[in-house]
Amino acid sequence: MTQQTGTTSGRFTKASAISWLWRQLSRWPLTRLWRISSALGPLIYLTNKRERWVTERNLSVVYPDLSTAECKTLAQHSLRHSAATMLELGHAWMAEPHKVDASILAVFGRDKLDNARTDGRGVIVLAPHFGNWEVLNFWLSSHFPFTAMYEPPKIIDLDPVIRHGRERMGASLVPTNPRGVAALLKALKRSEAIGILPDQEPDWGSGVFAPFFGRDAYTATLLPKLVARTQARVVTGVALRVPGKGFEIHFLEADERVYSDDDVQSATGVNASVEAAIGLDAAQYQWEYKRYRKVVQEQQNLSNFRDFRLY
Repeated sequence: MTQQTGTTSGRFTKASAISWLWRQLSRWPLTRLWRISSALGPLIYLTNKRERWVTERNLSVVYPDLSTAECKTLAQHSLRHSAATMLELGHAWMAEPHKVDASILAVFGRDKLDNARTDGRGVIVLAPHFGNWEVLNFWLSSHFPFTAMYEPPKIIDLDPVIRHGRERMGASLVPTNPRGVAALLKALKRSEAIGILPDQEPDWGSGVFAPFFGRDAYTATLLPKLVARTQARVVTGVALRVPGKGFEIHFLEADERVYSDDDVQSATGVNASVEAAIGLDAAQYQWEYKRYRKVVQEQQNLSNFRDFRLY
């Protein structure tokens, strides 16, 4: 009993400290947050071997024509943007709504959402880990009935803080299980918008291998099932960071293959849609995520995967 209390107390203290920090950062201007991230990015690059290695390895795979120096520079820029995203969580979740709204400098492609809803169909927004996806959530839930899947954080005492931040503009968060999928289907049948993370690696049995920048990556197959059941339209949505100034919301037409009833073809379309979003600014994608990990697990005995052993 004593040991349990101490553990809970430790988690609570850590969660309280993180929540307090987000609250303080929510009061700071984006200009200052970007300056801090500009200092943190190189520091992360120098001190965090894991983040540096994975980022550079992914970049060398997807951009094989980059020189070593160019890859290093892009990796540093990417880690700077990742640091900025972390610093901006307080802004997206806790700043006054009018302040967050004012930081959204422009919205491009909104007609893609409006047209789908005018046709009486739901909209599936593919929201990759690019720019600040929490700002995208803020905008979407401010303008449409919006539902997204949510998995509680590892620090469980942060759950109410994060949940409140994501739901405060009206978003509905549902669990990452069959009950959550059923809720997504219902939302789409009501001609509402839902969000899907297209670049998050699913559990075994919930995906297929499909090319991502020319190399197979294990990709979720939830999308074709939702499209088949609802005839929803699909768009890609991102909040592109304008460093130190704010964000631009971009909605892009999804690759037509996402509508295929073949899982591999649909997954290929999903990955192509993510690639198009990354084309807006490659440095703003979260390259430190091990996107090709399951390929290595599946084919770890093949010699041509030897360079990915640390995955």
